[in-house]
Amino acid sequence: MSEMAQVEVKALCSLPSTKLEKMKAAKALVEKAVKAQKVFSMQGHYPVIRAGLRARGWVERYLTNTCYGLSPRQSDKDKDEDDDSTGAYHSEESKERGDHGEEGDIGNMYNFMSRLVRNERIFFYWSSLYDASHCRSFRQDQITNHYANTGNFTTKVGLCVNLRNLQWYDAADPDTFFPRCYRLGAEDERAAFIEDFRRTACSSLLKHVVETSVKAKEATQDEGKAESVISPVSAGVINTALQRCQEYLSVLAHSDIDVTVKTLPFVEENQWNHFMQKYYSVVHKGASIRGSADFVDRCQDMLVQLKEFCPQLDIDGVNNIWIIKPGAMSRGRGIVCMNRLDQILALVDTDRAMVKDSKWVVQKYLEQPLLVKGTKFDVRQWFLVTDWNPLTVWFYKECYLRFSTQPYSTRKLDSSVHLCNNAIQKHFQPSNERHPGVPRDNMWSSSDFKAFLQQQGREAQWDTVVVPGMQQAVIHVLQTAQDKVEHRKATFELYGADFMLGNDLRPWLLEVNVNPTMACTSVVAARLCPAVQMDALRVVLDRRNNSNANTGGFQLIYKQPAIEPPQFTGVKLIVEGNHIKKPKSTKRRPRVSSTRSRLTQSARFHASSEDSETMGKRLVKSCEKPQEETSSQQTPSSRNGQQEGAMVDNAGLVTEEQAVEEHAEAGRRSQSLGASCGGSGTPLPRRSGAFSRSTRPCNVSNVCKSPIKSSHGAHLWRSFLPGNFSKPRYRPSIWASSFTRDHLPLLRLTSMQPNMLMGYPKPSIETFLIESSYRLHKQRYMQNMCTYK
Repeated sequence: MSEMAQVEVKALCSLPSTKLEKMKAAKALVEKAVKAQKVFSMQGHYPVIRAGLRARGWVERYLTNTCYGLSPRQSDKDKDEDDDSTGAYHSEESKERGDHGEEGDIGNMYNFMSRLVRNERIFFYWSSLYDASHCRSFRQDQITNHYANTGNFTTKVGLCVNLRNLQWYDAADPDTFFPRCYRLGAEDERAAFIEDFRRTACSSLLKHVVETSVKAKEATQDEGKAESVISPVSAGVINTALQRCQEYLSVLAHSDIDVTVKTLPFVEENQWNHFMQKYYSVVHKGASIRGSADFVDRCQDMLVQLKEFCPQLDIDGVNNIWIIKPGAMSRGRGIVCMNRLDQILALVDTDRAMVKDSKWVVQKYLEQPLLVKGTKFDVRQWFLVTDWNPLTVWFYKECYLRFSTQPYSTRKLDSSVHLCNNAIQKHFQPSNERHPGVPRDNMWSSSDFKAFLQQQGREAQWDTVVVPGMQQAVIHVLQTAQDKVEHRKATFELYGADFMLGNDLRPWLLEVNVNPTMACTSVVAARLCPAVQMDALRVVLDRRNNSNANTGGFQLIYKQPAIEPPQFTGVKLIVEGNHIKKPKSTKRRPRVSSTRSRLTQSARFHASSEDSETMGKRLVKSCEKPQEETSSQQTPSSRNGQQEGAMVDNAGLVTEEQAVEEHAEAGRRSQSLGASCGGSGTPLPRRSGAFSRSTRPCNVSNVCKSPIKSSHGAHLWRSFLPGNFSKPRYRPSIWASSFTRDHLPLLRLTSMQPNMLMGYPKPSIETFLIESSYRLHKQRYMQNMCTYK
C-alpha cells in the first residue's frame, strides 16, 4: 500500500469508535468537502489517485452502472498496456468498497459518504479514456484528465502524418528524432515507401561491402565455410547500387531538372527486381561478391556523401528491416518485423479494410540501437500537459527501461527479440544466452542506466544528449498537434512516450501513448508509477491554489506565449451590387403574320409610358408615310438603294394592303370558330329599354396603327372569339378584369350602372386567354359608353 493510502487509512481509523459517532464525523467531512467543492468521481482502477484525493479532503461520488475495470466504450488504443496485471488492484478496490459483502469499516464509511453526495455536482473526474458524453457537459470549473482529439499524435497514423508538418512550427527536422514512416493505405505514400525500401537496399549493400572488407580473416573464413553452397554474385550489383545512390543525390541537389531522357517504367521495374534478388542473396543469404574489394573506396566515399543528406543512415543498418504496425491496435499486438519488400506488401494486402482506412503503418526499424549487455531496450518517459493555449508541458525527471528477454540479433525477426513491450515480453522466459547482468524482471530505472553509462565513461551524456533530445521531441510532437486538439481549461492529461537510443545516445521517438500503464509489474514500476500519479496531483491541484507548491518529479520544460485570438468585430455577410440586365438580341426574329397581334404588341409596349391618344396619333403618323412593299425574307444587309422599304422593315410595320387582307382573313376565321364553339358562342336575347345597345359594327381601321414586337408569340386574338362576338348584344365589358393595372384607370367602369354588366354571360375560357390590344378595346369601350349615354 502506498504512503498516501496509509495516511488515508490512519485518518479514517482515528474516527470515534461508535457507529453513530462515525456517521456524524463522516457527515461533517462531507459537508466540509461540498462547501469547498471537493467532490470527485473515478472510472477505472486507480487506487493511488483515489487515495491522494481523499487525503486532500475530497469525497468520492460512486458512479452507477460502471465497472471498475475497462469501460465498454474503451478502444484498443486507450486500454492499459498491461491489463492482466491489474487484477490485484481491482480486487483490492472491490474489498475497499465492500462490493463483495464485506463489512469493513472503511468500505462502509466510503459508501455512506458517497450516498451523502449522490446529488452533488462533481468537480474532479478521472477516467481511463476520454468520454465525450461526460466531458462536453462539464462546466469550466470541473477538472478532468483527458483532452479531446488527442489521436492526432497518440495514434500511429496520426503521429506519422502530423510530424511532416513540423516545418511550419519549428526549424527542426523530424528525420533527426523520428524514424521515417509511411501509410501503406495511401497510394502516394505506398509508392514512396517502395522507392525508399529500394534506395535503402542500395545503401545497405554499400555498407555490407565496407563491413565485410574490414572483418577479421578468421570470421570471414568461418562464414565462407558455413555458406559455401551459395554461388557468388557479380560486381555489377555494386555498380548498380552506386549509380542509384548517385541519382538520389542528384535529385536532392535538383540536378535532374534538365534531364529529358528517362528509362521506361517497365524497364526500370525489371532492373529493380533483378537488383533486389541479388541484394537478398548477398545480405540475407550470405553470398559473396566477386571483386568487391575493388569497390571499397568508392563505397566509403558514397556513404560519406549520403550521410550529409540522410540523418538516419547510421540506424538503417545492413538488413533493411522495417516494422509493420496495424494502426488500430496497442500493446504490441499485430506488430511484425520484415526485411523483404514483397512480403511486406503481401501482408498489408491481406486486410483490405485496414488498407482502405489507411491503418497500416510501416516504419524504418533501428537496426543499430544502443545495447545493454547485448540486449535491446526502450525507454518509457512520462510527460504532463496542463494547457494547450498557451502550450504548457511538464517533464518527469525519472523514467524506466524495458528489456527484451532474448539477446539482440538482426538474423532473427521474432517479437521476443525486437519488441520490448511488457505485454509482449511477459509471455516469454528470459533466455539462457542473455547476459546475467540484465535484470530478471526486465526493468531498469534511469538511475540504474546512468550507473551503466558511468561504467563506460558516458554518464554526462545522459543530461546533455538523452534528456534534452527527449524533451525536444515531445515539444515538437505537441506543437504539430496543438491546432487539432480541443483545448479546455481545467483539464490535464498524462502521456507516456517510448524512445530508443542509438549508439551515439541520440533518442529516437517511437510512439506516444495516452493512458500509460501504471501497473506495478516490477520493483522499479512499483516505485515510479505511484510517484508519478501523486506528483501529477501536486501539479494539477496543489499548484492551482499555490503557484509555489511542490511539483515533485515534474519540471516545467515549455510554456508557450499565450496566443490571443483576433477580436471579432462582426462580418457583414451581404453582397452589394447592381442587377446585370440581359443584353438584347441583335438577331431579327420572324414577323408575326397577325395584324391584331401587332396591334396588341404595340399597345402593350406604349401604354405604360404614354397617353393613349398621343400614342395613337404618333402611330398613325408613322404608318401614313409612303411605304414600299418589301419581301418578308429581306435582311438588313440588302438595303442598298431601298431606304424607304428598309424603314418599314426596321420599324416592324406592314403596308396597308397587307393589313386589309389579314383583317379580312381574321374575320373569316372568327366566323368559322364561332360556329364550332357551341353554347359559348350562342347570342343572348336582345335587351330592351335603357340597356339596349347599338348594332353598329366595330370600326377598325384598315391600316395597321402599331408596329410589330417580335417577342410577341400570340396568334390573332379575333380568331379565338366566337363568330357572333361582333353582334351588338355581346359586348363583354367584364373583360376589364383581364387588363393589367395600368389599363384599369382608362376603362372607368365606375360610371356604368351597377346592373348593366349582369345581363351578359361570362365569356368562355378562350376569351380570357387572349392578349388584347389596348387601342381596339378602347374604341369598343367608347362606343359602348356612347350607346348608354
